[in-house]
Amino acid sequence: MSPIRRYAVCGLSNRGLASFVLPILGLTDRTADRTADGGFDYGSDDDLSAYADVVAIVDADADRVAEFNQSLERLGRAPIPYFDVAQYDDMLAELTPDAVIVTSPDHTHESYILGALARDVDVITEKPMVTTAAAAAAVLAAERTSAGTVRVTHNLRYAAAHREVKRLIQAGTIGRITRVVMDYHVDLRHGASYFLRWNRRRELSGGLQVHKSSHHFDLLNWWIGEAPEEIFGYGSLNYYGPDGPHRPAGELPVAEQRAKDPYYLAQQGSGTFPDDDARTGLFGLHYSNQYPRPLYIYDDEIDIEDTYCAVVRYPGGAALTYSIDFSSTWEGFRLSIAGTHGSIDLLHGRTVDGTALPESDRITVAELFGPTRVIEVHAEVGGHGGADPLMRRDLFTTPTAESTALGLMATSTEAAYAVTMGDALIQSFTTHHPINLPALLAQPSS
Repeated sequence: MSPIRRYAVCGLSNRGLASFVLPILGLTDRTADRTADGGFDYGSDDDLSAYADVVAIVDADADRVAEFNQSLERLGRAPIPYFDVAQYDDMLAELTPDAVIVTSPDHTHESYILGALARDVDVITEKPMVTTAAAAAAVLAAERTSAGTVRVTHNLRYAAAHREVKRLIQAGTIGRITRVVMDYHVDLRHGASYFLRWNRRRELSGGLQVHKSSHHFDLLNWWIGEAPEEIFGYGSLNYYGPDGPHRPAGELPVAEQRAKDPYYLAQQGSGTFPDDDARTGLFGLHYSNQYPRPLYIYDDEIDIEDTYCAVVRYPGGAALTYSIDFSSTWEGFRLSIAGTHGSIDLLHGRTVDGTALPESDRITVAELFGPTRVIEVHAEVGGHGGADPLMRRDLFTTPTAESTALGLMATSTEAAYAVTMGDALIQSFTTHHPINLPALLAQPSS
């Protein structure tokens, strides 16, 4: 029997291409351009063609898929069968893939996941798993009654520094965790990019509390080793949207806004603000249907926050404080984890131009009644500082002993809590009350 598993890819996004489609096709010599969605090199650096095959692409944009298939044909490759979103269930019935890979916009994840589970098909989905706690509960309920499984690509766990922090905690170096602080910064280039895309509408992304912070919440929950109990916080829109303080005066066309906008002028030529508003990426593909008109960071339809803070309680006694803003002078985070026997501190960051901060990726371990030492950690080869190749290994081949020991692959329940924390944080903004997370994630009876 062939070891190759057959995958249908739902969403021909840049992430879907670079992290899944290209490695599966064995096109490991192609790399993504530095783009506005984070500035990371998503280039594929491992060949998965011996383990997997792409048997279908499901996407709302037929033109984009056609462009991609034309590019494959120029490389001497066969085109991949295309199905419109409305044909998804027909595709599952006709092709019977072993699994689907979901890399479409966040609000579409739920229907793809539930459709696959209804047919006992496995799912690999990009984070966030879904956009609301209710959708997360629905996925967990469906998974319990399906032969299919759900795996979520929370790749932050795989970064070298993050794995080292987990090892230190597991070894009991700082005892029982009592307090965690993460202060996260998204630089003005990366931050502005979210407000030029579908992410800026809560109905499509769940807000940045879900789309972005679920990655951080999963990482923090993984370090702490528990599902959280309660969350409380505040948030606001301080930089972008119609009332942004840097918005040029007057009702101006997008081109005239740019000419006077400090965000645009500071990042002109970076790719954050494409001059023709045509989103391009791997293979020069366009998102012709997704962005039918010019979008700008001060548009009226923006309805999400760009700054927020949270306090989280865990059943074992740990407390987390988390803050983030999306218009910072640098990108990265400061982390402090205190325990009954010591502390772990880590700075990870770079300037807007990509220069690493001087103390970045040095883990300081201070024992309460012992020495203090510094552990130097170096990024590994591959996307997201080497995290993506390691994650793909777990997904498509055999996990290593380290992966099993550290619990690197996120479970559906862990991914559900990461989403629920973001959803609950928005509810806390509105009600000015703490939100009980297990109650919000109450799973329907099977």
